[in-house]
Amino acid sequence: MIVFPSSFRSSTKKTFQGPSIRTRLRFYCISVRKGPICSELPISDRLVSYLESCPDASCLRKLHARIFAYGLGTDILLASKLLNCYASFGCLTESRLVFDRIINRNLSLWNSILVGYFRTGHFEEVLRRYLNLRQQNIGLGGTIITFSLKSCVELGNVELGRGVHVDAFKFRLNADRFVCASLIGLYSIHGDIEDARRVFEEISERDVVVYTAMITGYAQMADRRAYESFRIIAHMRKEGLEPNRVTLVSLLKAAAQLEALEEGRSIHGYAVRRGFDSNGILETSLMDMYIKCGARDMIASLFRRISMRNVSSWNALIASHIQKGQPVEALNLLHLMLRENLIPDLTTLANGLLGCADLKYLAQGKSIHGYIIRAGVHLDIVATTALIDMYSKCNRINQARKLFDKARIRDVILFNVIIAGYLRDGSPSEAIGTFRAMVEAGIRPNLATILNILSASADLTDTRKGRCLHAYIVRQGLEVNIEIANKLLHMYAKCGRIDIARQVFNRMTYRDLVTWTSMMMSCVAIRHADEVLTLLRTMQQEKVHPDSITLITLLQAFSQLGRLKLAQEVHGYMYKTHLERDLPIINSLVTTYAKCGRLDIAKYLFENTSRCDLTSWNTMIAAYGMHGNSAKALQLFDQMQKEKIVPDEITFTLLLSACSHAGLVEEGKQAFHSMTARYLMVPCEEHYNCMVDLLGRAGHLVEAYDLVKYLPSGQSASALKSLLSACRVYKNFEMGEAIGRQLLDLEPENPGAYTLVSNIFAEAGKWDEVARIRAIANEKGLKKITGYSVLE
Repeated sequence: MIVFPSSFRSSTKKTFQGPSIRTRLRFYCISVRKGPICSELPISDRLVSYLESCPDASCLRKLHARIFAYGLGTDILLASKLLNCYASFGCLTESRLVFDRIINRNLSLWNSILVGYFRTGHFEEVLRRYLNLRQQNIGLGGTIITFSLKSCVELGNVELGRGVHVDAFKFRLNADRFVCASLIGLYSIHGDIEDARRVFEEISERDVVVYTAMITGYAQMADRRAYESFRIIAHMRKEGLEPNRVTLVSLLKAAAQLEALEEGRSIHGYAVRRGFDSNGILETSLMDMYIKCGARDMIASLFRRISMRNVSSWNALIASHIQKGQPVEALNLLHLMLRENLIPDLTTLANGLLGCADLKYLAQGKSIHGYIIRAGVHLDIVATTALIDMYSKCNRINQARKLFDKARIRDVILFNVIIAGYLRDGSPSEAIGTFRAMVEAGIRPNLATILNILSASADLTDTRKGRCLHAYIVRQGLEVNIEIANKLLHMYAKCGRIDIARQVFNRMTYRDLVTWTSMMMSCVAIRHADEVLTLLRTMQQEKVHPDSITLITLLQAFSQLGRLKLAQEVHGYMYKTHLERDLPIINSLVTTYAKCGRLDIAKYLFENTSRCDLTSWNTMIAAYGMHGNSAKALQLFDQMQKEKIVPDEITFTLLLSACSHAGLVEEGKQAFHSMTARYLMVPCEEHYNCMVDLLGRAGHLVEAYDLVKYLPSGQSASALKSLLSACRVYKNFEMGEAIGRQLLDLEPENPGAYTLVSNIFAEAGKWDEVARIRAIANEKGLKKITGYSVLE
């Protein structure tokens, strides 16, 4: 068991150790007021020193006042330092006032100010000052263009970046290597790799910086274009230029994207030969590459060789276990990391939350959330998404929604997480409402979103909503996607619109195995098993081979049709394709043989299966039950208990049903008592129905009626029908009439209910009531569906 709270509390204390803000403020203010500590330094130099070590905005304002008191308010060096300090504390208003006071036509001063704003993360201010500089016609330098382009990258403002590119041409700065590198970064990070390549090709004298920028641009491509990174590095080395650490990190990223293990190993070897392998960032990139390439042995080996393990290297190892589906190991590593007194960053916290989400560890997830709150950590969108995912997977969808509503930035992944949470919670209406809000917010759904929403529509069995979503898919040009088309088939089938499902199926230009299987399952669900045979023949003509799920679907269809020979063909195909150990297929074969009258083959299959699971036992009990061999079903249940197989709710439903059909009242009562007393199960509607049917068939009408009273009114209709039939058989018309009226109140639109009630009145000789009941049914247009049987 992993215990988080104490480690996280100690980490929080470590984060906030040291003198308080008030103590440091007091020290600095006293030192400024009392004069120099080193009297030989000029006052301006001392003030610069104080500015560089100023702890907070309050102290900075006092220093600013002291600068004015010394008559140094227009000193360029002090003012530029002061401006950058205000920017670092987020005091943009004061920073702008200082800027307006010292503004002049000195381009180097503008350089210093823009660099200061960029380093403190005020990218909008960089661009604001850039535009001011352009209006004043002072000129432009390479540094100003470079940091303006970098600010455009940070803000995602490609259009303004293109304008800066034009300015670079006007001032003949397009050959500057740092400007070119920034331009390549601007275009490539926003997916315009062709424009980035044009900038690269226009440079006559390329150095490592420019080559690295282009390699990084291609490495960011999430497709086969990332291979171009390796062609560029080959060309770079032909020109006699050797890659630096940044170049190698970008190449490792490309190898990770492409899962190119051989290329990744080559880069690793080069890093070792050049002595770069002890660099922390490079080591982390190597681990990430080996993780994504699936080289698990190399990950552990590389981690053990790292001399100075930092948070990034731990993050890479923890992430590798999360990606491999080993959340327990990931959380154990997180615990070990905390014991080494390393303070987790956002990536660590996000990985920890993902591990808790996979394991449904709510307490540990709350511990991480508590640490985030205590430490005052500002969550990015990745960590926010992980936190919401944790709460939704731990069945706390309301808490997940609160966090979602508080999130200032939302992307398609965050919406997908909350939509998936609603689906797990059984709230498809809320999932569709969230999708609608997502579209209205201008966020384009991806494949996962569409698949989730189609699942929500299927759960609602709302054809109207499904067709609206289908229209949206067609407008977005997504219908050609095979996964979406398959999900559409499933949705229409669950909504009972097999006709529209067929239309979707017929329009598909490419059909995979999932498509064929989905269409077959749709036909089986509405008992159109004969159509499955047609689909099977067409599928075979198109050279598509069935898998285990397709075979199970075919067996379900053959069970409905009673086609024993076809079931035997599937049995033979199972051996031919080496699926004879596939338990779900064996269980389906047992059911099919039993339904086709060959209980002997079903029994042989069950007894010769080396490892039977609970489903196998349930399947065989059901087979004995449907053949009326209740004694064998009870014997099998006893044997199951001796072999320490714990029954489930389905087991008891099958047992009670078998006892009901055989009239084994005492055995049925014992099974019902065993379910509640020994296995501590709460009986559901099916169990009560079986018991009522069992007692009713045996003539224990009062006991059966007492049992019905335990059921909620909305779930008692089936039990009442069984009891009503028993009242008719045992001539208890008084109870039958009371039950009949109760049944009609529950199911006023069910024609079968009217038939049962009418029959009980007819048996009692109350023909006026019979006529009245039938008249009500005729007025409502209710007709009982005629039953039928199928034989091969």
